[in-house]
Amino acid sequence: MSNDQFSNDAFSSSLDNAKSYAEVWAIVQQTAEYALGKRRNSMMLFLDDLPLQLGAYYPVGTNNIVLNRALVDVVDASFTDKPTVNALVYNLLLHEYLHSLGDLSEVGVRRDVVVVAKACFGDAHIATVLAKKSPWMLLKGLPLDGLNTSKRGMEIVTDFEKKVNYVV
Repeated sequence: MSNDQFSNDAFSSSLDNAKSYAEVWAIVQQTAEYALGKRRNSMMLFLDDLPLQLGAYYPVGTNNIVLNRALVDVVDASFTDKPTVNALVYNLLLHEYLHSLGDLSEVGVRRDVVVVAKACFGDAHIATVLAKKSPWMLLKGLPLDGLNTSKRGMEIVTDFEKKVNYVV
């Protein structure tokens, strides 16, 4: 088994079995560092009910990512397999994480999301398929017209990122 195949299997298994935003986030950081050699710590995640056309956003100059809770809820209710939901969250968080690393170009970030997913999961994994085709492919065919997404308050995800202790 090659090192790439070992990495693909390890990353795929970790993402497929992740049980929280924090676990998916750790994989986002690991895969970005593995594929691009870039890393940033001290990020925070907020959940908010946004229009379904917006997956997440990174307020430039902050350490925050705001994830569309309503979109994740719709996909979670529509797909019974956890790997698909985790792949959606992974793609959205990776996209915004790459913005936070300094690339504000949508075209550049979309390209790098594909590069990272392909390098870490291989071509056939759902995370790579979503990176190539768009996370919104999951919404095709879903009855969204009568969807009632009442606005809830924004919430912070506690224990999102493991705290790093610095020695001074």
